[in-house]
This record gives sequence, structure tokens and C-alpha cells, in this order.
Amino acid sequence: MTVFRWHQPPSLPSTEGWRTALVALTLALSLPLPALAQRPSAALVASDPATPTAPPAVLALPALDTAAAPEQLTDIERARAIWQRANQRVAEFPRGHIDLLRWEAQNPARPSAEAGETGANPPALDMAGALRQSLRHRPGLFSHAGMNELERASVQRAYAEHVRDLQRTWIDAVATRQRLRLVGESLEAAAIGAELGQRMVQAGNWSQARLLREQLTEAQARQAWTRAAQAQQAATEQLARLLGVWDAQAVVQLTQRLPAQLPEPPAALSMGNADAEAAALRSQPLLAQQRLKAERALVAVSPERLAAWSQAVDEALKTPAAPAGSTPWLAPEIGDPRLVRDHALEAAVTAESALLIAAAERRSMAREARSQLHSQHASALQTQQVLRLQTALEQETLLRYNGMLQSSWDLLASAGERLNALDAALMARRDFWLAQADWDALLAGADVEPASTGASSDNNNRAAAGGH
Repeated sequence: MTVFRWHQPPSLPSTEGWRTALVALTLALSLPLPALAQRPSAALVASDPATPTAPPAVLALPALDTAAAPEQLTDIERARAIWQRANQRVAEFPRGHIDLLRWEAQNPARPSAEAGETGANPPALDMAGALRQSLRHRPGLFSHAGMNELERASVQRAYAEHVRDLQRTWIDAVATRQRLRLVGESLEAAAIGAELGQRMVQAGNWSQARLLREQLTEAQARQAWTRAAQAQQAATEQLARLLGVWDAQAVVQLTQRLPAQLPEPPAALSMGNADAEAAALRSQPLLAQQRLKAERALVAVSPERLAAWSQAVDEALKTPAAPAGSTPWLAPEIGDPRLVRDHALEAAVTAESALLIAAAERRSMAREARSQLHSQHASALQTQQVLRLQTALEQETLLRYNGMLQSSWDLLASAGERLNALDAALMARRDFWLAQADWDALLAGADVEPASTGASSDNNNRAAAGGH
């Protein structure tokens, strides 16, 4: 870790030295700015409104097909001819309608869910690299020689909180990127269903009502894609802010540098220290300082004074019972004014109460973070099992489809169910790594929000993007 070292200022120069320095300063100020700074600061460039930058790339969704409704056939001979041509066309492909539509989709190719990506392969950005880049712009998170124990503990806590925030942002950025690709596959399935339904209507095999349902499914899938694209953009921008990335094109490259997916959760969860509460208390150096302060304050007060204060508190809390269903809004009052005027007693009671609250909060954080990590790990493994079963079911449906035992709609519905299971597995995996980040940060000295783990999970609220 980089260490800042502080040096004593040099001794004052002589009068002649001051004159020489003044002449040199005057000559330096008369030079143009580029001569003084051959390499301008990145912060100065980024903060200059005149700095040119290219507009950011926008994820473009294919426009909705606003073509007219399928032709309503009134001539029976014409309808029969269209039906025969459609069947002949489908017969050219081994798996019928689905292969036909996939082949046609290649000319022209459908826009990628990650439009704007180039063929270049920028260096991957893992969590360690992101942390190093973010720390370059945060000198306050470095410790240095000469710090006392309290100052070093404050820096450690701020550092742990920064690492936790960066981990959570990095995890969200990777998950939203993967989910955008997944929603793009659901959109493709919905588009295939809508196109197939339109041809069924043209051939006279379907009613207009069934086609409208397929078109509604496609429209909902496009809405889901737009929401997923916005979520990816927001997560990427949040990561760019933490990394100090200010150029729009650099943000686009940042998206491409992220891993394709989050790693799988471990098969067995290793929690390290079995006593979660003790580990959480030991990891907070400021709490140890607070405990030492409370001990010193309590030693300065006699046990009799502490017992008198405790008795006065008990008497103050014996207020008349409030009516049923109401709350006593009148603050309790200490009857003996001599206790209130005792500054040593006040300092001891205040320090003891603050220490108790801080310790209770810290222990509660440890229990909740440990419970969240266990539950999210179990959920991630369970959703993986559901995904394996759903994938096997899709393969079985494909075999039956090839054997002409099930229809194209059964195959599309099975694919949609697999994509939904894949989405649930992705969100469960993300929530597990968020819980892991909270647990690691707690053991490093940071605080954890009570409902931070999985707060934005929407496993069961996914829009109908591939339901057939």
C-alpha cells in the first residue's frame, strides 16, 4: 500500500536567495501555460466545459413493425395457393417454421442487444483492477506513517465502506449486462412467435385474435428490453463515477470490459470465523476506542452515584399508564436535579449508553449479514437446480418437436420458460455475491445496511418477454 510521508519544510533562504527566487517566479509567470505544464492534469481536462467529447452510444431497439394487418382473404382459391406455398417453404427446413424464421432473420441481421460494441477486445476489468483504478482518485483512503490508532481506524473503516460500495456496483454492472443479453433472447423468441402468427393468419390457419395476443407478447418483450437497457446504463454510469471515468466513449468501453457473467457460487459456503458477532466486534477498531472511553468514564464515578442514577431512571419510567391504544408522548423526567448537574456522572452514563447501542447494532448487523449470506447461497443453488431441470425439459420438448409430437408453439413456450429460469438464476447469483460483499465488508470494519442485500431483486417480477 502506498504510504504518504510528511517532511519538515526547508529552512528559510537568505535575502539574496529570496531575490533570485522572485526573479525566477516572475519569468515563470510570463511564460505561456503550456510551457509550465507539458502534461495537463486529467482532472483539469475533465472539468473543462470546452473539452470535446463524442456523444455516448445509445442502445437501439429495432422499431416496431407498423405494417398493415395481414390480408383478409375472401377468395378461397387464393387462400389455398398461399397456404400451399407456405407449406412448401416450411418443408425446406428440418425444423419447420422456427428454422425458416431464424434463417430469414439473418438477412438483414437483427440488431444486437449490445449495439455499439466494436470488434476490438479491450482489456477485461475485474474487481481488483476496478479497485486499483478507483483508489488512484481517493488519497483520503491511504494510511501513512505518523497516524495514531484512531486515525488509522477511521481510514480503515472508510476504505472498507468504499470497497463494499465498489463491489456492489461492479456486481450490478455485470449482472445488468448479462440480463440485457438474456432479455434480448426473449425478445427474439417473442418476435419469432409474432412473425409465425402473422403467417398463420395469412395462410388462413389462425384467427386475428390469436395473432394479436402474439403481437402483444412481442410489444411487452420490447418494453422489457428497454427497461433492461436502462438498468444496464444506470449501473454502468454508477461504476464509471466510482472509477473516475468521465469520457462517454470510455464509458462504452467500460461496459465491454466487464466479464460476460458473474462467477458461480461455491458449492459449500465457508464463513471463516464461526462466531460472527465476536468477529464483527473485533473488526471495528472505533468500537474498541469507544469501549475504552466508556471504561474510563465509568471508573471516574462511584458505584453509589451510578446506582442512584439507575434508580432515578426507574422512577422516571414509572409514568401513569396511557389509555388503551394510545402512546405516552410526555418525556420522562429525572426528579433529582443533583444527578443532572453531576458532569462526571453524565459523561459516564452517556458513554455507557452509546457503547451499548453501538455494540447492539454491530451484533445485529453480524447476525443479519450471516443469515442473508446463508439464505442467498441456498437460493442460488436452488435456482441453478431449477434451471438444469428446465433446460432438460426444453431438450425433451425439442426431441418431441422433431418427432412431430409437439408443435412449434410448445417449443417456443419451453424456450421461454427456460429463459425465465435463467433470469431467476442470474438474479439469485447476483444477490448471493451482494450478500458476500456485505459480509466481507462487515468483517473489514464497515457497517451494513439492514435491508441492503437483494433489495433490488426482481426475480419474480420479470416482464413477459418470452412467454409462449
